[in-house]
Amino acid sequence: MVGKYEYLSDELQSIIGHLRDGLTINEIRLRVGKPLLIKTDEGELMLSKDGRPVDINRAYIVTLKDVRDTLEIAGNYSLYAYEDEIKNGYITVKGGNRIGLCGKVVIENGQVKNIRNISSMNIRIAGEKFGCANKVMPYILYKNSIRHTLIVSPPGCGKTTLLRDIVRNLSNGYAGVPGMNVGVVDERSEIAACNFGIPQNDIGIRTDVLDGCPKSTGMMMLIRSMAPKVIAVDEIGSAADAKAIMYILNSGCKIIATIHAYSLEEYMEKRELEKLVENKVFERIILMSDRKGVGTIEAVYDREGHVL
Repeated sequence: MVGKYEYLSDELQSIIGHLRDGLTINEIRLRVGKPLLIKTDEGELMLSKDGRPVDINRAYIVTLKDVRDTLEIAGNYSLYAYEDEIKNGYITVKGGNRIGLCGKVVIENGQVKNIRNISSMNIRIAGEKFGCANKVMPYILYKNSIRHTLIVSPPGCGKTTLLRDIVRNLSNGYAGVPGMNVGVVDERSEIAACNFGIPQNDIGIRTDVLDGCPKSTGMMMLIRSMAPKVIAVDEIGSAADAKAIMYILNSGCKIIATIHAYSLEEYMEKRELEKLVENKVFERIILMSDRKGVGTIEAVYDREGHVL
């Protein structure tokens, strides 16, 4: 198991290396002076120095050296190369894993210039679940094209993983529908997980990615430059996003998007997206939860809000 986490400090690699094979790790939380926390599909774990699940009184306490060593290793000992990412609060490492950072924020001319004195890290393990979109693809496909689709989900329920699998299917071709050019605006580097511009996740053979680009800007750029049949974006929410999506519709391109919400009603009440709601833009709305585990599909609705 250690090889998968080679960007961790030696101490942390040793601890996690004792975990049993087959256990799926989703997050590793490092906070200086606090217990090492491991989020798995089976729940959250605190580990002893020898890698045994323990209570808080016996848990390994993360040191400043653990955080500094991990940051240096993850950045290939050349953190200057990651400055643009660090100022946004994260770096993406080879393999697609994303490391969120917190510490002293340096402000210059009203903008975040850097984050120094890193004291906590959230290592999100890239999760590619091939085939997780199979159950919803029949609702999205329409003859040799697709329907405008919105994935509605609370945080942490697998919406980005589902979106990635949909993109891969559309790009490669699925169930007799030929593969098509897909443009991805990956503002938070979570869909494709690019490392120096190269996607670390499998997003299909006909997919182009604008990494780290604001969604509203990126959608317009893709339409003008890459002639996609489909554009995919994660976590829409602003009036600018809604305006860009309306432009996409007028260009004849299809849209696959996600949004944070707990219900169809909550999505429909978002004032910034009222144009999308009023025009019933999304022909399919997929509602997710974690009620039966991450990735639970609660319902699929048509544009009128009827359950299919």
